[in-house]
Amino acid sequence: MQKVTVKEIEHVAFKLAQKSMSFNEPIPDFGTRYPHVLESCLAAPFQSFGAKDLYPTFIGKISIIFYLMIKNHPFQNGNKRIAMATLFYILYKNKKWMKVDTQALYNFAMWVAQSPPTAKEEVVSYIQKFVKKYIVKLVK
Repeated sequence: MQKVTVKEIEHVAFKLAQKSMSFNEPIPDFGTRYPHVLESCLAAPFQSFGAKDLYPTFIGKISIIFYLMIKNHPFQNGNKRIAMATLFYILYKNKKWMKVDTQALYNFAMWVAQSPPTAKEEVVSYIQKFVKKYIVKLVK
């Protein structure tokens, strides 16, 4: 998987979420995000323990990023929207895409946000199943 940087999130996913996913609550400027939380979300998929990757697959990596960006709140507002835009950016960067209804993805992101923190493993596992169901190879 090609890693994404904070700068890429700022220039692509954040701006995309800010412009195209508007609700009654605006997304604050990128500079108001909470220090180091986004960096932690983006680094988590590449952690290892005992020389073994904690998230060895592409779908495992993008699933934990999606989960953490929603649950760890790196931004003051718009975390679900930015997580969705980031998911699509990572997919695009890795020549993949998701064919999923916008409302279904929104409902799914809401479900992740409302999930109890104690169910992290189960929720991440379900995110993986959701992504596997809708992921496709990117055709340009």
